[in-house]
Amino acid sequence: MDKVCLELVDVEISFLDRLILDIPRLAVHQFDRIGIVGKNGAGKSTLLKLMAGLISPDKGKVHRFADFVCFDQLTPPDNDEADYELTAKLAVPNTDLDCLSGGEQTRLKLAQLFSTFHEGLLLDEPTTHLDVRGTQFFIDELACYYGALVLVSHDRHVLDELVAKIWEVEDGRVIEYTGNYSDYVTQKELQLQRQLELHEEYVQEKNRLLSAAEDKMKKAKKITRGIKGKTEAPSRLSKTKSKGTVQKAMQRGAKALEQRVEQMETIDAPEREGTIYFHQGQTLVLHNKFPIIGEDVTLRAGDKVLLRNANFQFPLGSTLAITGNNGAGKTTLLRHILKQGEGITMSPKAVIGDYAQRGYHFTESKSVLAYMEACSYYKESKIRSVLHAMNFRGNDLRKDVRDLSGGEAVRLALCQLFLGRYNILFLDEPTTFLDVFCIQALEQFIKWYEGTVVLVSHDQVFLDNVSDCIYVIEDQQLKLARS
Repeated sequence: MDKVCLELVDVEISFLDRLILDIPRLAVHQFDRIGIVGKNGAGKSTLLKLMAGLISPDKGKVHRFADFVCFDQLTPPDNDEADYELTAKLAVPNTDLDCLSGGEQTRLKLAQLFSTFHEGLLLDEPTTHLDVRGTQFFIDELACYYGALVLVSHDRHVLDELVAKIWEVEDGRVIEYTGNYSDYVTQKELQLQRQLELHEEYVQEKNRLLSAAEDKMKKAKKITRGIKGKTEAPSRLSKTKSKGTVQKAMQRGAKALEQRVEQMETIDAPEREGTIYFHQGQTLVLHNKFPIIGEDVTLRAGDKVLLRNANFQFPLGSTLAITGNNGAGKTTLLRHILKQGEGITMSPKAVIGDYAQRGYHFTESKSVLAYMEACSYYKESKIRSVLHAMNFRGNDLRKDVRDLSGGEAVRLALCQLFLGRYNILFLDEPTTFLDVFCIQALEQFIKWYEGTVVLVSHDQVFLDNVSDCIYVIEDQQLKLARS
């Protein structure tokens, strides 16, 4: 077996009264390739920081037997120059750090990371701001990496390509699965199916025992009615006693069966998210076959031409994706359509909802549930279902929207769009701050949304799952890549 490079033993870490991680033992071996998944706030980044030595556990020990380097989005790149060849391949401009975009800073940090060999890599969402080309370069570089790799990512394509183990962080525990992300999904589905079978067996046996107990009690009552109110002759006294004995035996048998039911281990049905269908009111129904049309659209950024004489027609009720490399003009095109710039014709009945890559802040004091009720015409049950799918559960619904974290605010903004009074949605990189489970919920939202959706994303799996048509901006042209 490969040597242990890092080991956590009897580790506990808490925040306020909440236990974040409770790990009896967890080990990283020499050539492990591990992907960490879990819901936002489950403790994924905390686990990575614990392994990197950036934080210490409240209890237990972290043993490091190899040189690990940690990558996270919050740390800026070094001023030291990275390997020139790697920097060039990642298309990082030779300019001051302060002038670099988020994507360019990520590429520079990765170039610096790959310039030096380390025995272990701890990577926290390294592809968040990368385009398809940058993500593929990242995959290619790590495909031939000879060391221990631990990766937190919401990109299912990256996890499928790079890892051979999945660590799922849930309720403070870390559960290990063998295989890549797709293998993990298959195993989780098999677990759910097995739990459903056990639940059905439990319910069937419970009903059988309760039914048998009820039958015995009914028979005991019949015997009672046969004895009650009668004066028995001496010669029949023995028969009366016999009936009383049988009655008590039946009652004892019924109670024994009821006790068996009480002693049975309860097996709950697996929790599955139901289908959430977004019905559109009559006032929002569009009748234009193509509610968004572009004719000879030309876009520039300063002196640079991003798009030249583009023509397009976006069909009603479809989900249209716009892709391309960083800086190609995807967001610029989205903004141009939104403001109905030159060359854009939009249905006069269009009611637009817009999600952009920005920080969301709420100024009015309202609970999460009250906020959603105020901006939606759906019933409370539907609102609760949508919030639940986006991981707003229990006390989360009573949180003041002004106190939400950045990730929570993003999730609430997406819920508001799909529950709002809109018939066209524009989504610019909606998956960036979502965990895998919320991305899957978002996929279901889009699938059952009746309106038209125009989105920008680099997440290949997400695009494949939701898009009816995929356009790519390339060489100053908008090309139909898939329909």
